[in-house]
Amino acid sequence: MVPVTATTQETEVLDLATWRARAAAHEARLAPFVDAHLARRKGGEKHPVHDFLFGYYSYRPAQLRRWHPGFGVEVADDGTFAALAGYEVADDGRATVSRTVLAERRVLLTTLRRLLAATAARPAHHGCFGLHEWAMVYRLEADGVRHAAWPLRLGGEGTDAVVESHRIACTHFDAYRFFTEPARPLNTLSPAADDRADFEQPGCLHAGMDLYKHAFRLSPLVCSDLVADCFELAVDIRTLDMQASPYDLAGLDGDAFPPVPIETAEGKRAYAAAQAAFTERAAPLRARLLAECDRLLAALEG
Repeated sequence: MVPVTATTQETEVLDLATWRARAAAHEARLAPFVDAHLARRKGGEKHPVHDFLFGYYSYRPAQLRRWHPGFGVEVADDGTFAALAGYEVADDGRATVSRTVLAERRVLLTTLRRLLAATAARPAHHGCFGLHEWAMVYRLEADGVRHAAWPLRLGGEGTDAVVESHRIACTHFDAYRFFTEPARPLNTLSPAADDRADFEQPGCLHAGMDLYKHAFRLSPLVCSDLVADCFELAVDIRTLDMQASPYDLAGLDGDAFPPVPIETAEGKRAYAAAQAAFTERAAPLRARLLAECDRLLAALEG
């Protein structure tokens, strides 16, 4: 029998009971989010907060549920991993992620490492107050906003006034690119798709949520436990993102998303405090992703 956890030539080996238990725990951990999403999708129900985690981010629910041990870990296979793309099974029945998958991700690993390191090296800024969501509806007609089923808390004119009375300094391209045309010139920065490493900073909510994207793009090379950790952070950050948005989410999930009114001094303080807390939570996850990039790049050279 393969030992529960053994190390042979720096290779971790997991027996059937061990990896099955970890896989079951992973699925149980994510089931509340995945099952709720699938139920809403079946019923044709939209959720302005949580749909983002399954729509904007392209990782399918079945992919999120599945547990992977990560490159360099061998598991005693019962046929589960042999049936998955990207795995190879040795004569002794042990499965592992193939080096072909590793080689295919070389460019991703290199560019992602640069982005993560550059972001981590910058000081965090906590003064954006979530105005990116406001800039995405600036001067739009009511039926043109992304979440048209939910009214703007201050109405169209009130929302526009908030945008016009604040300094907007969005550093994240994937937020900035959704600004309305009239809002784009109001941003003090002009981030682009090819210069993310020159702009992203660790206080940005979207940079924190994107740790989930970075993790699942590295799957199955990284352990799914890291993907789940990043997903849970993304859920919590997305909640603040929409609480601080211009939308009135009263009644959603039993008033589970009370507004953070960033147009007020009290709301700004609450937002900045939450943003700082998320920065602290994101830092060790970013460090783990960076360490995985280093480990995998070293394995490519080995």
